[in-house]
Amino acid sequence: MKILVVVAHPKPASFNHALAAAAGDALRTLGHEVTLQDLCADGFDPLLPAAEFAKDAVLPPDIARRCAELAAADGLILVHPNWWGQPPAVMKGWIDRVVRPGVAYEFRVSPNGKPGPVGLLKVRAALVLNTGNTPLEAEHALYGDPLDNLWKRCFGGMCGLPRTERLYFTPVIVSTPEQRAAWLAETRAKAAELFPRA
Repeated sequence: MKILVVVAHPKPASFNHALAAAAGDALRTLGHEVTLQDLCADGFDPLLPAAEFAKDAVLPPDIARRCAELAAADGLILVHPNWWGQPPAVMKGWIDRVVRPGVAYEFRVSPNGKPGPVGLLKVRAALVLNTGNTPLEAEHALYGDPLDNLWKRCFGGMCGLPRTERLYFTPVIVSTPEQRAAWLAETRAKAAELFPRA
């Protein structure tokens, strides 16, 4: 299988990068082809210009390549921290510029006359890996876990993904080396579960 890994964190030595590497290594061991898009290291521009807004727009080569990699993917792993209940701007920009109409979804009119999204991706499953510093019970009680809604309902629903799983590792700021090792092991196991050897 072709698995696309997209990571959004400005520090190459971040735990987010360790999570992306753990998932990628586990999948390569299982014989999958893994493509990495490290948005910050790539200098990805998150701003959607007006020229790219139309469905049939001529895209810059870098964006066209990223769209092609997404369209070719059988599986998807998305890695980013929770910043103010949202992904970093660079990940939101990736959604705006790459997860676009004609690539990931399109709007069609249903038999009842109402328009709605139809997913175009062939992705069988997506794994979202998030880090944060708010304890999980507080995240749910105070904020309602908005990232779960973004990835499972909005992204997964719009793109027609049959399965979207999410692991949330928190609080990272006070985590021990043993806790991080356990989280990396959990990541490898979940990646192998979602994308077993063919």
